[in-house]
Amino acid sequence: MLGRRRKGQGHLQAVERVRQWTRARFSLPPEAMVLVAELECRRPGCPPLETVVVFWSAAGAQHRFKVFKRTIAVAEDDIPFAWLREALVVDAEIDLSCC
Repeated sequence: MLGRRRKGQGHLQAVERVRQWTRARFSLPPEAMVLVAELECRRPGCPPLETVVVFWSAAGAQHRFKVFKRTIAVAEDDIPFAWLREALVVDAEIDLSCC
């Protein structure tokens, strides 16, 4: 895997923690897909690594949020409040490639 860093067991455990916290915070069923990725950002002013979380509602709406930290540094308090759920819906009409 050219260009990829090995992140190790600690990273995998952190991904699972973030996934579990997201499920709990947004009352997602066990079968709901929750993706957690640590991404590198090279844009000016952007943190070097950020964690992106994507999940889908039962109705099929995609939700997304970012935590501007490495996945291993994400704490449960970094997960958005449940009442923000609808604000996290991704609008297919909006280009989010910038952020």
